[in-house]
Amino acid sequence: MRTDRRLIQAFAVVSIATLLWLLLTMGLIAATLERRQFDLLAEHLMPSLTLVGLTWALGLVPIAATLRWLFRRFATAPARLLEQTRVLLAAPAAAPLNHQGSTETQALAEAIFELASQRDALREDVAAKITEASLSVQQEKNRLAALMSELTQSVVVCNLDGRIILYNNRARLQFKTMSQAPTLSGGAELLGIGRSIYAVFERQLVAHALESIQQRISRGAGSPSAQFVTTTQTGQLLKVQMAPVRSVDAAAGPVEISGFVLMLDNVTRAFEEEYLRDQLLHGLTEGSRSSLASIQAAVEMLAFPDLDAPMRERFLAVVREEVTSMSGRIATMTQQATEGLKARWPLEEMLGADVLLATQRRIEARNKRPVTLENLDASIWLKVDSFSLTQALDYLAMRLVDEFDVRFFRLRLQVSGVRAQLDLIWTGQVMSTETVMSWEMDPIRFGAESTPLTVRDVVERHGGEMWFERERVRHEAFFRFLLPLASMQEQLEATLLLQNESRPEYYDFDLFQSSDQTSALDDRLLSELIYTVFDTETTGLNPSQGDEIIQLGAARIVNGKLLRQESFEQLVNPGRLIPAAGIPIHGITQDMVEGKPDITEVLPAFYAFAQDTVLVAHNAAFDMKFLQLQEIHTDLVFNHPVLDTLLLSAVVHPNQESHGLETIAERFNIAVLGRHTALGDAMVTAEVLLRLIPLLQAMGIKTLRQAREASQKTYYARLKY
Repeated sequence: MRTDRRLIQAFAVVSIATLLWLLLTMGLIAATLERRQFDLLAEHLMPSLTLVGLTWALGLVPIAATLRWLFRRFATAPARLLEQTRVLLAAPAAAPLNHQGSTETQALAEAIFELASQRDALREDVAAKITEASLSVQQEKNRLAALMSELTQSVVVCNLDGRIILYNNRARLQFKTMSQAPTLSGGAELLGIGRSIYAVFERQLVAHALESIQQRISRGAGSPSAQFVTTTQTGQLLKVQMAPVRSVDAAAGPVEISGFVLMLDNVTRAFEEEYLRDQLLHGLTEGSRSSLASIQAAVEMLAFPDLDAPMRERFLAVVREEVTSMSGRIATMTQQATEGLKARWPLEEMLGADVLLATQRRIEARNKRPVTLENLDASIWLKVDSFSLTQALDYLAMRLVDEFDVRFFRLRLQVSGVRAQLDLIWTGQVMSTETVMSWEMDPIRFGAESTPLTVRDVVERHGGEMWFERERVRHEAFFRFLLPLASMQEQLEATLLLQNESRPEYYDFDLFQSSDQTSALDDRLLSELIYTVFDTETTGLNPSQGDEIIQLGAARIVNGKLLRQESFEQLVNPGRLIPAAGIPIHGITQDMVEGKPDITEVLPAFYAFAQDTVLVAHNAAFDMKFLQLQEIHTDLVFNHPVLDTLLLSAVVHPNQESHGLETIAERFNIAVLGRHTALGDAMVTAEVLLRLIPLLQAMGIKTLRQAREASQKTYYARLKY
């Protein structure tokens, strides 16, 4: 603990006062003496004046010790008692104060502890009453939890910002398979409470599905949903069904969507198998035509009764040869069918009018050209991938605007036999067939955004056709898409869905109310932030002299809750020997890190785990130095905002003698488990942070900016590594 400035000031005042008292005494004595006596006294005392000063200085030593004892007993003791009382206010359960002070302050500490114990007893009584009153609600939550855990389908619930607020274990396992480093972080960099779903799915794809749901809600659908299929970074094919989460007061006015539910199915294998079956059937059909023709001709010749033996044997040989050829073809195709599969993209039933409306808004927004709609027939249901189809139409409109300065468009939809005709119509300059073919085969690109799909790919995906046509009488031209209609059964089910007025059940979560757009990170409340609390175990204490990380552990805090199940823990091969002196402390031996990834492999996974969060550590300058020294090797810059629980403890408790992690944990009555393991220390640090935040708020330190500024003013902020 630093020496209190008030003690130094008191000592200075006492020193000056005793010096003045000594000088005044000497002056009074001198005033009572005659001149001869004064000269005689001065003659004898002047050689011993240094001894007088030394006696005065030595006399200050017991005075200083007495002042320090009195100050600690009667001045700082109340301040320490105040800090301990504030800890009791923030702690979930009271712990003995262990106060050292005067008899009065010790008695006051005991009284405060008794009051805190009574408060805890009242809290338990209130909690018991609340538990009893909310038993039915808890049963519903337990049923929901059981249902979520038993579902074989992955379920993820998000708010409108795309932040995940709930997921089941199946989703956790599925996201692990989609991770770029499944053995390191286990998918934790993709899935977690408070994480963004847009780390997996394209934002425009989700927005398009939400827009489709909103259109169906506006038409009166009771249980609207949308579905899309997307590929992950690891090449898997996911079928996603989306349902809205609507606000509580939706019946009182316009329906508001507060979030959405995603139900995920990995359909990669299913579509590979279906494609394989189609390929085998196609190969058998096409590849066996000539063989069947030869066999048929040979059989017809064998039917002649006057056919001689050599000719009969010749035709029998043809039959045997073609049968052998067909058998070999089947074996070869079966072997090759699993190679180079191209997944088929599933289509969804969608109201044709909704497709036109979505396309209209997209073309008008991007190209700034008016689009009118024709034949908005509510009875036409299409079976389409609406996202890629609207992309293709928007792309063609953009090319027409850029190259021919088309001023306006029309969209027309009508039924033609067993298919629907969707036309993009414009008036303007005549274009060549070569230009149309070029546009049809070029990858779809919007400025910096691009996709490997072409317009032809979109058409083939729908099993349809597309061509360019001119109406010379009207001086118009159009692109016509032939699209599949939904079956009569699908149309009937969709129509019944629109007519259903029942509302789905909903669940209210705190994160539905959060928004990333409310304020800048520095100005956000400490209680609203998402934290990654981490710790490192190292080969030594000198990062600048070659010591390396041997273990990295982290936990996340979201919405004021420590998510113990969303943790990061990884042993690291330091590429050097672990000093024997440190092994008894952290318990990590050389054998334990053999074969483990080095830090350049681990840090990218940890960087993804900590993305969009505030980094927290105890004595963070030490841990951050190790991360910063790896920037040159990994090209990863940890420019996250950082909070240090050591500094924050010094801000909250400036009168405490120690701010070590174990001391702070004992002060807050936190059980210390797994000390000197990276994850164990991270968990304890996270618990400490959760206790510090309300104490900081009571001091008026409510935002991240205020916490960082207060930390930098403490004495411990001078520590450098």
